[in-house]
Amino acid sequence: MPDDTLLPSRRTILGGTAALATLLSTRGAAAQTPAPRRSRLILLGTAGGPTPKPNRAAPAQAIVIDGHTYLIDAGNGTGRQMVLAKLKLGSLDSMFLTHQHSDHNADYGNVLLLAWATDLAHRVNTYGPPPLVRMTRQFLELNESDITTRMADEGRPPLADLIVPHEVTGPGEVMRDERVTVTAALVQHPPVEPAFAFRFDCPDRSIVISGDTRYSPNLIALAKGADILVHEVMYLPELDKLIATEPNAKTLREHLIASHTTTEEVGRVATEAGVKTLVLSHFVPGGYPFIKDEVWLEAVRPHFKGEIVVGRDLMEL
Repeated sequence: MPDDTLLPSRRTILGGTAALATLLSTRGAAAQTPAPRRSRLILLGTAGGPTPKPNRAAPAQAIVIDGHTYLIDAGNGTGRQMVLAKLKLGSLDSMFLTHQHSDHNADYGNVLLLAWATDLAHRVNTYGPPPLVRMTRQFLELNESDITTRMADEGRPPLADLIVPHEVTGPGEVMRDERVTVTAALVQHPPVEPAFAFRFDCPDRSIVISGDTRYSPNLIALAKGADILVHEVMYLPELDKLIATEPNAKTLREHLIASHTTTEEVGRVATEAGVKTLVLSHFVPGGYPFIKDEVWLEAVRPHFKGEIVVGRDLMEL
């Protein structure tokens, strides 16, 4: 007859079973919980065109990886948008300009100057089409008095030593570091040449920024299988209301039709590239007339069955 003192009690067995079940459940939950993202995509400004808009800021996007900020385009007010997004200006690691239009480059130098006047003390590499090197030099000359004063009065390092411009003239790999690989594709945005789209292959996902372009096979190839495509978009039914407010209506309409992408074409690009999520941005019209989010969504939905996000300023994905 067995010694009852050596047999586990029913309470012990039930307790052990419950503990095992809890352990297995906890392990299962841990296995199902996705790891936190290393990358953040922040839409700093989603308007299209150079004139200030009451409801959207000028074009700019930030990709933040492990606390390092990679800025794509820098329209007017980008520095303030970074602050509103709670991004430290000193976190700026690299800058990329898709093309040389004022709504995309107006604050190229200003962002760097304002970051330097705040807490930037390390080198920032900048990438974009010519004449990026000359632009950088001329911006430093324009602000020479302020820069010299702050160096003497506030003990700041020479700003010229912190900006290293690199001109991008063709497609291919633009830069690579321990966090991201950036690749460019030539897109068509006449009459501005060259104009680029950029792909950011981050540790956890791939993000493509279209820049300004009409329907582009090169962009489709660049965006193949990407997790996120941020693409400019134009809504034709409301275009004439925008054009009617401009003195150069005929010329402007011809430019917009020739160099931007309609809602139908945006959907086609995303479908042909096989992207997971399409983010609409750089809206034309982007201020007047005001167009509701549902209108943009319904105009693109028939042409792309994946996830569609109607971008807004300071939205994070």
